[in-house]
Amino acid sequence: MLSSKPLYTARQALRRPVLQSQAHLQRGLSTSSALSKGTAGHGPKALLLDKQQGLGFAKSNALPQKPRKRGVTEIRGPYYAVMGKRYLSDIFETLKELIDIAHENGAYVSTSTQHKLSLCRFDVVELSAGFLSIPEDDWLRLIEKVQSYGLKPKPELGIQFGAGGGTELEAIGTSDPGKLINLGKKFLDAGVERLMIESEGITENVTNWRTDVVSQIMKQLPQEKVMFEAADPKVFSWYIREFGIDVNLFVDNSQIVQLSCLRRGIWGTADTWGKIVSYRPDD
Repeated sequence: MLSSKPLYTARQALRRPVLQSQAHLQRGLSTSSALSKGTAGHGPKALLLDKQQGLGFAKSNALPQKPRKRGVTEIRGPYYAVMGKRYLSDIFETLKELIDIAHENGAYVSTSTQHKLSLCRFDVVELSAGFLSIPEDDWLRLIEKVQSYGLKPKPELGIQFGAGGGTELEAIGTSDPGKLINLGKKFLDAGVERLMIESEGITENVTNWRTDVVSQIMKQLPQEKVMFEAADPKVFSWYIREFGIDVNLFVDNSQIVQLSCLRRGIWGTADTWGKIVSYRPDD
């Protein structure tokens, strides 16, 4: 019922910024009016504003101000890791500091364990039933339980039963997208801020992508209330190309720069380079 996916490991978080906030990236990439005012006469200009020594000639898309409901990027750390006693001690010693750093940089921290929820200062708890069949009312009770701790529940919904592991999924079959959408509506009515859409059965472990499922979800659920798993450059490029820079996506920690630059319109392959644009006259 509660997903066992780890958010990130401490050592790898120390080697690279696993929970790097988009706010940090924006300091180097944004061309919004707010950033322009903030950099005028106060130290070096942002890379994309400096026409003499930077890339000021390049146009980039402005993203909504934080906290944002659209254009949200969530990242995850490594899925599996070998853990010895010294490694575990290192995690316990550094995890508190890493959570503090994430909060200081405007990033929320998600976990998937019920143990000591009120003590860990997490923000979001993922509720996943990829390997389980759980009644609808029980889902709602779990949501209420998480909310009772002052945390945000994030149900993970999908059309593929058994999603989340290295099993052969195609033979199991998929459920009707209408079930996912109906559950999603009830979860939103229960106060859920955002739904996670599982990639298995849609863009992962399938012969052909189920783009029809994505289209149904986008038509019947508010765009700012859903987030799609897209931990593959081809997949998140397709989402950005089809639905624009405001689509909420969940990617691997190693892909944060690639996706952020794609949203800005300053990165891409042959089918996206120079073609990801936006019209934000107020930014």
